[in-house]
Amino acid sequence: MTRVAFIGLGNMGGGMAANQAKAGREVMAFDLSPAALDKAAAAGCSRAGSVAEAVRTADAVVTMLPAGPHVRQVYAEHILPHAPKTALLIDSSTIDVESARAVAAQAKAAGFRFADAPVSGGTAAADAGTLAFMVGCDEGDFAAVEAMIAPMSRATMRAGDHGAGQAAKICNNMVLGISMIGVCEAFALAEKLGLDGERFFEIASKSSGQCWSLTNYCPWPGPVPAAPSNRNYEGGFATAMMLKDLKLAQEAAARAGAATPLGATAEGLYALFDRLGGGGKDFSAILEMLRGNAP
Repeated sequence: MTRVAFIGLGNMGGGMAANQAKAGREVMAFDLSPAALDKAAAAGCSRAGSVAEAVRTADAVVTMLPAGPHVRQVYAEHILPHAPKTALLIDSSTIDVESARAVAAQAKAAGFRFADAPVSGGTAAADAGTLAFMVGCDEGDFAAVEAMIAPMSRATMRAGDHGAGQAAKICNNMVLGISMIGVCEAFALAEKLGLDGERFFEIASKSSGQCWSLTNYCPWPGPVPAAPSNRNYEGGFATAMMLKDLKLAQEAAARAGAATPLGATAEGLYALFDRLGGGGKDFSAILEMLRGNAP
């Protein structure tokens, strides 16, 4: 039986670890939160008392951690010293490209295979095992990474060498954040002009304004039943997480000398919405701010 160590059982990691267990793999799970560990255990995972215990006999290690500093520390202090050299290391956190490349270099120097493999799809896809993975790894390691990710994924794509997965993720989410604001502005304007929201959706979804943010994740309640807009913007992809990704994109743009004026504007608008209390709402709830409503 394949032994998987899963480190980080938050909103995304919990569902991902559960899908590894559902696939018949032996999952040793660790998180600092006892409640997260309880949930993982109920989903078929085994509890580990520490990262070192979780990884000690692992065939693969999957990490889902909050930010670059956490990933650097956990790998340097807990995973690389204790995991078997044969273990495949996969970090699915969304972090800065430099941290991903630094951890990859440390892992390779220690004799490990490593991949940065951030995800797209939100908590619903994490629970359903239908995430999209963007992978940065050595080309020869991709088949093994793809096989290990399979129980959690609907699509696994190699973006390039180490760090490329993170680059793809932050660029993709910058597109998403910008496009959602455009869709929300259009709905807010349509409302002011006396145009029914559902009628506007019907027209725009068949016209040149059609995009994923409109037709798959509509911020206006009604037209897309599965969208968080129909649940008071609960669940989905939190504004605070979108803001984190946009900050990463802006930091990367500054280091690379890239011009991203719309990305910067989007970051500013989500930061404002977050300060107004919308950080826990799905990012499409920024429509309410644009309509002049409090979060």
